[in-house]
Amino acid sequence: MAKRDYYEVLGVNRNASETEIKKAYRKLALKHHPDKNPGDKEAEEVFKEASEAYAVLSDSQKRAQYDQFGHAGMNGGGFSEGFGGFGGGSPFEDIFGDIFGDIFSGGGGARRGRGRRGDDLRYNLTITFEEAAFGHETNIEVPRHQTCSTCSGSGSRPGSQPVTCPTCRGAGQVRHQQGFFSLTRPCPDCGGEGRIIKDPCPDCRGTGRVREKRSLSIKIPAGVETGNRLKLSGEGEAGAQGGPPGDLYVVITVKDHPIFQRDGRDVICEVPISFPQAALGHELEVPTLEGKVKLKIPAGTQSGKVLRLPGKGIPSLQGYGRGDQLVVVRVETPSRMTARQRELLEEFARESGEEVHPMGKGFFDKVKEMFG
Repeated sequence: MAKRDYYEVLGVNRNASETEIKKAYRKLALKHHPDKNPGDKEAEEVFKEASEAYAVLSDSQKRAQYDQFGHAGMNGGGFSEGFGGFGGGSPFEDIFGDIFGDIFSGGGGARRGRGRRGDDLRYNLTITFEEAAFGHETNIEVPRHQTCSTCSGSGSRPGSQPVTCPTCRGAGQVRHQQGFFSLTRPCPDCGGEGRIIKDPCPDCRGTGRVREKRSLSIKIPAGVETGNRLKLSGEGEAGAQGGPPGDLYVVITVKDHPIFQRDGRDVICEVPISFPQAALGHELEVPTLEGKVKLKIPAGTQSGKVLRLPGKGIPSLQGYGRGDQLVVVRVETPSRMTARQRELLEEFARESGEEVHPMGKGFFDKVKEMFG
């Protein structure tokens, strides 16, 4: 049976915001959660389907891949592979925990000692047209929070240790019974950490993290364009309580080029030629991304004609093939002529059967013919 469209599963349009997607999933999950529908296989399947859709659409990178390639872009829809049941640290459980937090019971003790993942970071990088075409390696400096080396992220002064919170006993949460649901809330005394730092580290002041600049070397693949993102896993903000770091996304902006324009994998370049060159034909040198090459202009070439240089365009970002360079010919009309040049041009016009007279006189003669 073919998979349903993820947007259809959640009942949102393709332009839905992250908030709308989260809200739609929360509504479905609350209604069909197995704890509320014990033994109902249909509800269980709906819940799984909604969670699979949310796992993709809530992740900006996975969502972009799905929007472009559909289920085929998700490795054949492989999210359900290893989906497992409803516990044991499965991906399903992680997704459910991310969005519902502490709404349902049974998760208080499981949070004990679990570090929080660090935030993702964005770095805007501007590169030249040539660097985008052929790839480039560069160094960037990223300001971010890193694990404090003095306390190794514990937040406590060296030689001391955090103590277990006496209120929540290390769970980080306190539970309240409210009607049908057993609700949990972050512990008010430890802020959900499950521990209290009595003697804070002097360098990070108990946070376990310090802000520093980190130098990174990144390789920009050939064929990138404005808007492309490079993901550097683990190079985002440091996690809290020993949690994993976030990721760094490098967003590319390509500078405009004074000569070349890009159309997909093709490069477009306009080249001016004179009237005699266009009429009689000519061989001239034209610029490419790799230097000048000779190009033959056929006799009788009209202004706007496009000549193609195969393989002189942009390499494919996927690593195979390369575009062409399209040379757009622009025939220039001389704005100044010597008396001899004008004489020769008038002679050419007469040989071509064209009437030769000053433009002004011809215009007013035509006006006279029209209005009598």
